[in-house]
Amino acid sequence: MNGSIILTNEQIQNKTRRIAYQIYENNYNENEIIIAGINGNGYVFAQKITTILKTISKLKVTLCEVIIDKKNPLKKITTSIDTDNYKNKSLILVDDVLNSGTTLIYGIKHFLEVPLKQFNTAVLINRNHKKYPVKADFKGLSLSTSMGEHVSVVFENKNSYAFLE
Repeated sequence: MNGSIILTNEQIQNKTRRIAYQIYENNYNENEIIIAGINGNGYVFAQKITTILKTISKLKVTLCEVIIDKKNPLKKITTSIDTDNYKNKSLILVDDVLNSGTTLIYGIKHFLEVPLKQFNTAVLINRNHKKYPVKADFKGLSLSTSMGEHVSVVFENKNSYAFLE
């Protein structure tokens, strides 16, 4: 890693817990919510949020992986659960970093084709350079960076971290 640490393992844990509480507060009257993580780090982050939600609430929390070809987001997007499992439910689309907004906007487009009760987005790091008008409803850290800088998140068992290069 060549860069500076912007989030330590402990900070990531704290921000993940805070996001989980915000999601719960926003959905306290629901019976079930869907946590849909974008494949890769978005799905890992969604797993972490799901684990916390299951310990702090009585909500039925269903984890879903959203498979998007990040190099070609126009390709068909699929999910690990059937559409009927999230129809008319509250769904939170999760990714690790909101950079240009491309991945998130195509993920949102996929879910717009299904009637949902409520739809939100959650990211660990929200960069303030967007190509598309997409926002994160729940975010761990907002970060203003230059266009040439890159934010990466590394999820490891006991030593997750985010860095800027």
